[in-house]
Amino acid sequence: MIKKLFIVSILINTLAVNAQEFTKYVNPFIGTSNFGATNPGAIAPRGMVSVSPFNVAGTQNTLEKDSRWLSNPYVNENTFLTGYSHINLSGVGCPDLGVILLMPTTGDVETNHLKYGSTYTNETAKAGYYSNVLTKYNIKVETTTTTRTGISRYTFPKGQSNILLNLGLGLTNEEGAAIKIVSPTEIEGMRTVGSFCYYKPEEAYPVYFVAKFSKPATNYGVWKTPKKYKGAEAAWMPYNGKPRLMEGYRKEVLGDSIGSYFSYQFEKPTQVEVKIGVSYVSIENARENLEQETQDFSFEAIHQQAEAHWEQQLSKIKVEGGTEDDKTIFYTALYHTLIHPNILNDFNGEYPKMATRETLKTENTRFTVFSFWDTYRNLHALMSLVYPKQQSDMVKSMLDIYDESGWLPKWELNATETTTMVGDPAGIILTDTYLKGITDFDIEKAYEAMVKSADALENNPLRPGIEPYIENGYLNTDQNGSVSTTQEYNATDYSISLLAKALNKKDDYKRFSKRSISYRKLFDKDLKLLRPRNADGTWHEPFDPLAGANFTKNIGFIEGNAWQYAFMVSHDIKGLMKLMGGKKGFSEQLQKVFSTKQFDMANEPDIAYPYLFNYVKGEEWRTQQLVHELMDEYFQNKPAGLPGNDDTGTMSAWLIYSMMGIYPISPGDPIYTISTPVFDKITIDLDPNYYKGKMLVIEKSGTEKGIINTIQLDGKTHNSYFINHSDLIKGSKLKINLK
Repeated sequence: MIKKLFIVSILINTLAVNAQEFTKYVNPFIGTSNFGATNPGAIAPRGMVSVSPFNVAGTQNTLEKDSRWLSNPYVNENTFLTGYSHINLSGVGCPDLGVILLMPTTGDVETNHLKYGSTYTNETAKAGYYSNVLTKYNIKVETTTTTRTGISRYTFPKGQSNILLNLGLGLTNEEGAAIKIVSPTEIEGMRTVGSFCYYKPEEAYPVYFVAKFSKPATNYGVWKTPKKYKGAEAAWMPYNGKPRLMEGYRKEVLGDSIGSYFSYQFEKPTQVEVKIGVSYVSIENARENLEQETQDFSFEAIHQQAEAHWEQQLSKIKVEGGTEDDKTIFYTALYHTLIHPNILNDFNGEYPKMATRETLKTENTRFTVFSFWDTYRNLHALMSLVYPKQQSDMVKSMLDIYDESGWLPKWELNATETTTMVGDPAGIILTDTYLKGITDFDIEKAYEAMVKSADALENNPLRPGIEPYIENGYLNTDQNGSVSTTQEYNATDYSISLLAKALNKKDDYKRFSKRSISYRKLFDKDLKLLRPRNADGTWHEPFDPLAGANFTKNIGFIEGNAWQYAFMVSHDIKGLMKLMGGKKGFSEQLQKVFSTKQFDMANEPDIAYPYLFNYVKGEEWRTQQLVHELMDEYFQNKPAGLPGNDDTGTMSAWLIYSMMGIYPISPGDPIYTISTPVFDKITIDLDPNYYKGKMLVIEKSGTEKGIINTIQLDGKTHNSYFINHSDLIKGSKLKINLK
């Protein structure tokens, strides 16, 4: 053990010497305003645990979790903090998790978070580290993490100090918890979470934890606050609706509003470290996660290790040129794409089975948080290019989910299927991954799973309402979002056709190719837009093409209107052009999306639209101009520096690609379209286990923010604004010359 610790310490110190070449450009406060839903808390790459300041409880705040729809544990404008949560989501649209809250205080023990909460100052956030000072108590708080453990260091003033562990408070509205004080230095327990978007409340589940303290408490105890009862029996309850403090209590306590306190009497300013290990399997696994990942390392050593881990991940892409803000925006975006999907399995490989939550074991990495309606459009393509081993393990996790549940995931969260959003996007990701050369997974099983969800008529959780789609080629107004859901099914069917072709399944190739263009039956040639049809085939009336924007309800579309979905058929742009009267009509209609302010940078269906002008010869300059205008307007080095919800890294992935000058225009197709890079040079280290080349280099020359004059690939003229993935991963140099 001593030898192992010595070797690890040398590794940490060696990495620390070269640290911060890339992490210095990470600003975790980006996206913490304007409903970006990120948080500045400490997290390791793909970490199960993140230690986030929790400032969304209390009317003192601008945005409060119980007074509005709020999906994040931290809002930059807020000023009143009630603890530091250890299980959190980043960039999601629904509230969940945000539990296991630690809070240091001084003076007498207070268990009401509205009373013990504090304002704060001196906020600092870096990759793998967060710190502030609680003004009410003059306590400095510092946090860092390993993959499965959160580590906090509190610098207390002289006098009585307390560390509260509140299991009643959380972002999730699920209730139920258990807590037990094991010793004056250890606590164990669990908290129930779940009901993401308030779907499937029957699938709420436990998260287990073990907390270890660096100093034994002078006094300790648990509290339980029962609800307020009325009636004759209530008169006999002196504790009715009031906190019950049980000092020195060492048995397990169950309930909704429960917690524990550890109190100290310090003769001088003193530091206390708290390590919390987490598991979705058991308390025993949470303890093992903590012990294996933190051992006897100090806070500083773990912090350096976290920073070194981030440095290694971020270094896969190196940029030259651009401003300091450009680099900060870029590397923070890359940082955000490396949070989700995150690791679900424990240190020993165990994880909960889908739905039934039986304990299973993996030899690989089991990933979770698959927000596929968002991420199929660009994030997984980015992982395939830059982090192919991670993408391979994500695909294997998807197939394990299929084995466990009978279906591919749609919006999976911690071994539950939330069925959030529409479409059947998993097949797009499987095809895209395989056609980009990542083939170390069971492709026949993947194909089987894709076809099952595409064809199953009964009890199909991935494609509800599929019968009219197969019969008529479209969903009708009997189902919400009929047009946009038809488009989503089309996109997946196109990917199935691509994979069928690659696997020499000729009949399926023809069948799914035909199905993939059925959106054409919803095209209104007068409006030059898609619109919903009724069950009898007639147009739905009345129809307002503008209805549905800004998340208002619209019978034909999900989170958007007819303009925002008009071009979401990137797999059939030539067909859409023909419907719109040719390239001129297509270009004019596409320009209207922008000139009439119907483009929504914060919404997934239309985020590829700026790149569609590349399909019209002579109009490519519009793509270059639009992309740069959108980057300048919506992506900035400030808390409101995202256009809205990051959607588990999707908006950040759009930015990364756009700043590099390439974009995966047609999900499933292994192709990119080209625009103007922000940086003079981008170097992507290619994984030799998946790609032949050592690195992909993208260079820009000529007038700053000029229009593309010529494109060269490995010194030869490239006469297209599109390029194959296979042409880039051979160790190529893509040079973009501006005029």
